[in-house]
Amino acid sequence: MPALSDRTKDFTDSVIRRMTRVSLKYGAVNLSQGFPDFDPPKEILQRLAEVSREDYNQYSITWGAQNFREALALKQSKYMGHPINPNGEVVVTCGSTEAMMVAMMSVTNPGDKVVVFSPFYENYGADAILSGADPIYVPLYPPEFNYNPDELEAAFKQKPKAIILCNPSNPCGKVFTKEELLFIADLAKKYDTFVITDEVYEHIVYEPYEHVYMASLPGMWERTISCSSLSKTYSITGWRLGYVIASEEVIEVAKKVHDFLTVGAAAPLQEAAVVGLNFKDDYYKDLARKYQAKKDLFLKGLDDLKIPHTNPQGAYYVMLDISEFGYDSDLEFCEVLAEKVGVGAVPGSSFFKEPVNHLIRLHFAKRDDTLNEALNRLSDIRKKISPLHK
Repeated sequence: MPALSDRTKDFTDSVIRRMTRVSLKYGAVNLSQGFPDFDPPKEILQRLAEVSREDYNQYSITWGAQNFREALALKQSKYMGHPINPNGEVVVTCGSTEAMMVAMMSVTNPGDKVVVFSPFYENYGADAILSGADPIYVPLYPPEFNYNPDELEAAFKQKPKAIILCNPSNPCGKVFTKEELLFIADLAKKYDTFVITDEVYEHIVYEPYEHVYMASLPGMWERTISCSSLSKTYSITGWRLGYVIASEEVIEVAKKVHDFLTVGAAAPLQEAAVVGLNFKDDYYKDLARKYQAKKDLFLKGLDDLKIPHTNPQGAYYVMLDISEFGYDSDLEFCEVLAEKVGVGAVPGSSFFKEPVNHLIRLHFAKRDDTLNEALNRLSDIRKKISPLHK
């Protein structure tokens, strides 16, 4: 047998998806993989039922159905503050996972450097490796998860081709301020660098924080590749509908990369999702209020249990500090947590370049009764998990 690909030698399976399997194994409340257990908007589901009886069973246009792109461009033009051409500045992808890969492969060559903030969503490292790029990690410092400007500029001085910006951030929930984004934008222009944004949580932001689109800043439309999806905004993570929005020059390349990666996103699902893209502003305001209530419920429960945790500014993740239990391996702790306590979490080490083993990630995109059940189980955590090395 010939040798297998060198680029995969350092890969593991996704730790996030692995913890879902561990949760299923032990019957744990799965707060690991970030998907809701409540229904999408009924209007989208009703349209899906209609579509199943209509003729949307074959390929749509490779880079996205015309009406989907038009609805998406109209919505995002409003929120991004820039007129978007649905025929030249949009590619519809199979989720934001593909969107990020398309963006990386469209702008980087093997050997290029890419700046990645740490902690980071686990796919970014894999995206860099698959693209042949070398990541430069820049730490974000808790509790606010701010970057050090000098450290960030030192990374830019290495002449990276791109920086990956997850905003709001998974896993730490940071929402970058306009001032922080302007500093990044100035570095991108100074060092001639692309900014690849992952903005899937763009509508899940908690007061007083506000989401600012990098592409909306002065001089940044041409060098920003905006990636997002419908998964979190409309609670349809299984539909795998994402997109890339960028200048026509970038999109011309992105279309070709996307075409040969996946051909196209599912035609019936695009047709059904157009309903959601046409929702009015009230939907997005209600969504933010809904998640604010879930955050308040869950974080108050953790406070009552005296479990130390982060306070996310956006997205729907919270990181718990498990230092008191004395585990050297947060992965081992998460497996014990699922087995003995009945709650599924993700080890924080899967998100950090630094040797961080005292944090675990939970999410609160669940029904209130699911969150209350998880808190009820966590109330026994100190009885069921004895501290090690003490």
